[in-house]
Amino acid sequence: MKNLLSEANNCLLCKNARCQKNCPIDTPIPEIIKLYKENNFEKAGEILFNNNPLSSICAIVCPHETQCSGNCIRGIKGEPVHFYNIEKEISFEYLKNMNITKPKSNELKVAIVGSGPAGITVAFDLAKKGYDVTIFEKNEKIGGVLTYGIPSFRLPENIINLIGTRLKEYGVKIKINSLVGPVVTLDKLFEDGYKAIFIGTGVWNPKRLNIKGETFGHAHYAINYLKSPHLYDLGEKVIVIGAGNVAMDAARSAKHYGSKEVYVTYRRDFEDMTATNHEINDAKQEGVLFNTFKSPVEIVDEGIILADTKKIINEDGTTSLITVENSEKLYECDSVLIAVSQEAKNNIVVNNKGLDVKRGGLLFTNEYGQTTREGVFACGDVAHGASTVIEAVVSAKKISQSIDNYIQDTINEEIEFTS
Repeated sequence: MKNLLSEANNCLLCKNARCQKNCPIDTPIPEIIKLYKENNFEKAGEILFNNNPLSSICAIVCPHETQCSGNCIRGIKGEPVHFYNIEKEISFEYLKNMNITKPKSNELKVAIVGSGPAGITVAFDLAKKGYDVTIFEKNEKIGGVLTYGIPSFRLPENIINLIGTRLKEYGVKIKINSLVGPVVTLDKLFEDGYKAIFIGTGVWNPKRLNIKGETFGHAHYAINYLKSPHLYDLGEKVIVIGAGNVAMDAARSAKHYGSKEVYVTYRRDFEDMTATNHEINDAKQEGVLFNTFKSPVEIVDEGIILADTKKIINEDGTTSLITVENSEKLYECDSVLIAVSQEAKNNIVVNNKGLDVKRGGLLFTNEYGQTTREGVFACGDVAHGASTVIEAVVSAKKISQSIDNYIQDTINEEIEFTS
């Protein structure tokens, strides 16, 4: 508390705060810090929660180096204000102690397919407006990527459990182990009286390397591994292919669960990695090693064959990556984790007519989140590809308003038609 107060006192409370302008969800950072300094924690927590129901999570997993802290004016000549530490404390305490009065029901049903960041946000927003919301979650726990994609040592499970409790207090019904698509179809949901359906199922199909040996027993897709890393026996030496946040989480998890040598292998250099600098540095501090300018050629029983790559400058000044001839070399390891992005699963699309998809199997939506099927909305990773938690929340807030407008317009049209 004392250190956080010192952090708060270091804030200049800028009128045109660059930190707030560079926050995707426009968190009123100076106002929150002012309330914190005044010991008005409950009011600060209420503002944060109403602005972002996943504030307690975003304070942990957001790429702060490119958002709030990375744009703090204090950071120009010294150490920036680490607002996310203050946000974490305020948001978690508020989430633990908040008193919820269940809104009066408007008796209008909305189905939410998937309980990741987007689904949770839409559920909160619509439940507050009195909608009868039911979440359909195919797994045994809610959270989506928060539960099955981010290691628990990074994001404590008790925060997600608290969010589930608060959803229920708002009247949201949660159906676990409930896959929508082959048996419970969109037609069935509409037949049962749901006025709108929101799809927020994320991207869970791993992309292949498309090299020989990818199906071998010691090769695993990182997104699958992260669902239950404690059940895997990766051995002492692990090579991770890829350099995004999923790759960093997989590498850190492998170290956490006992592998002695873990290498992140990437065909380019550090400056090209899609993982945040914070994630990369955390991995380094935990003993993860890095092999740059290496490209996978073939997975073999003894490990993986990698080839050297290098950047060249083209005549027009642009750069290209080429593979160095005859540079293939066997890198022995016990396990290979493949982390080269994900695509959307298509259970809903395959089993339900009227949903158009675009490249990568992502759902086609307009600016209001409407899919090509009447009454069905989507946003987040399933519509736009893998993104950050805060980007999913921002999209979901807009789409929840679109759903509300759609239902109210539909009701008004029905009233005009019958009268």
